[in-house]
Amino acid sequence: MMGREATQRGAALITAILITAIAAITAVSMASRQHLDIRRTTNVIESSQAYLFALGAEEWGRQLLIRDGKDNKVDHLEEDWATTLPPIEVEGGRVAGQIEDLQGRFNLNNLVKGKQQSPLDVERFRRLLQQLDLDEELLYAVIDWIDEDEDPSLPGGAEDFDYLGRDLPYRTPNAPMGSVSELLLIKGVDRKVYDALQPHVTVLPEYTDINVNTASAEILMILANDMTQSEADELIADRGDNGYEAVDAFTSHAAIAGRITDKSGLGVQTKYFIINAASEFGRGRTNLYSLMVRDENANVAVAMRAQGVY
Repeated sequence: MMGREATQRGAALITAILITAIAAITAVSMASRQHLDIRRTTNVIESSQAYLFALGAEEWGRQLLIRDGKDNKVDHLEEDWATTLPPIEVEGGRVAGQIEDLQGRFNLNNLVKGKQQSPLDVERFRRLLQQLDLDEELLYAVIDWIDEDEDPSLPGGAEDFDYLGRDLPYRTPNAPMGSVSELLLIKGVDRKVYDALQPHVTVLPEYTDINVNTASAEILMILANDMTQSEADELIADRGDNGYEAVDAFTSHAAIAGRITDKSGLGVQTKYFIINAASEFGRGRTNLYSLMVRDENANVAVAMRAQGVY
């Protein structure tokens, strides 16, 4: 009898210990899950606040572009919009912004104009590839990516046949590019080639002029045969505080006088800009890239937003 009672008491004790252990484990699990939920919610709130700060920087840029468009019809790098907004402290975080003139780059979609190759822009892009020591045949692969037909250009073109045989097959869009990152899908473009091209090219939804007041030396050098770095640097130095007032003032410069016979695709005014906004709030971090389009009446609208890497 005593042995049976001792056994029952032992079983009851073990049961009690098990119940206590299960309760403790459950309590710890619930507390951990609650802590995780709180942290997740906090992260969402802080990321959302950081995004709102970035939108504030976007609005700062939009107002600068509106004011600039009303004040003058020439865009250059000595204007207020070209001034970087350094990181400034805001309640709980920081925000910074920068505006870039995208028409200071070469628009890849210019290669095809009115469903046909644009010979002038084809030659300019060829010069850019030469400057960067990249394979010139890449030119034709980019054209085939954009043009409407299915016929590979020669030499070096690439249509569906070149891409459907890949491990992850895909087709050419045969339409204007929507992002510079599409280059990574094109035959002949690896990360090294992309990194070399990316700082000098853009993709915009229509044919655009190159703004000679904001273009880099590398872009100015594609405008004329055999233009040297020193000549491009001289052109940049002589833009002065007000830029070239007209394309003729640029093309008549002593460094290149008579060497640019076709002034098509050149300008001193810009329609497309990108605002790069970086913000933080608590642990939240946001990099916002806003493509802005400004019309002739100085109205500025957001054409596209992207987060991460533009």
